[in-house]
Amino acid sequence: MMIGRLTIAASLAANLTVALLGGAAAQTATPQQKMETCNFGADDKKLAGAARKSFMAKCMSDKDSPRGKSAPKPKQTP
Repeated sequence: MMIGRLTIAASLAANLTVALLGGAAAQTATPQQKMETCNFGADDKKLAGAARKSFMAKCMSDKDSPRGKSAPKPKQTP
């Protein structure tokens, strides 16, 4: 009876690990997916010309972050 419970617990732990690791990889967008998302954003904002080109360049760069810039680190006193 105890061995059956241990087997079930081990199986659940293994499945949870696979699910969590698989989910992290699924969050990475391919360049094509990112291009589609950026085009959607530019279309939604009705951008054209230089404004669209600038938006697309910023959107496609790997530097964009929804969190914005990080806060400066506080100075430590000795």
